[in-house]
Amino acid sequence: MTNLIIFLSLMVLGYLAGSWAERRHYRSIAQREAQWIHLPAVTLPQAGIAPGTVDHAHLVSGSAVISIDYFKRFLAGLRNLFGGTVRSYETLIDRARREAVLRMKADAVGAAAIVNVRIETSTIGGHGKRGNKSTTCLEAVAYGTALYLKDR
Repeated sequence: MTNLIIFLSLMVLGYLAGSWAERRHYRSIAQREAQWIHLPAVTLPQAGIAPGTVDHAHLVSGSAVISIDYFKRFLAGLRNLFGGTVRSYETLIDRARREAVLRMKADAVGAAAIVNVRIETSTIGGHGKRGNKSTTCLEAVAYGTALYLKDR
């Protein structure tokens, strides 16, 4: 009985700590998105910028590796047994993509726009006791071409 109480206490503690860290990260993302709102990052090849006005361009990128906490991994394992949407992984992917885009924008200081933006994700998994892979982290990489305008 004591082991069950300890297990449940640790699960609740893990849930609270993970939820707090996730909320804190989302607040940080929202603040930085507000700071970088002036820099468009689009999949279009030109973003409405006339070709003659571009001084130079270069590749910018940003990457983020976000880990999933133990409690969410436990819930995802239960969801895999019963089927359905795994919301804990959806928030993981959302945070990683948004963080990668923000880091890409930070790499493009002074640019008028970032065009041809692409975002790629990959899982970083560990091997469980039985050799099966489990997702422990998710990496997102955002890259594009930063356009810098001529001084007029």
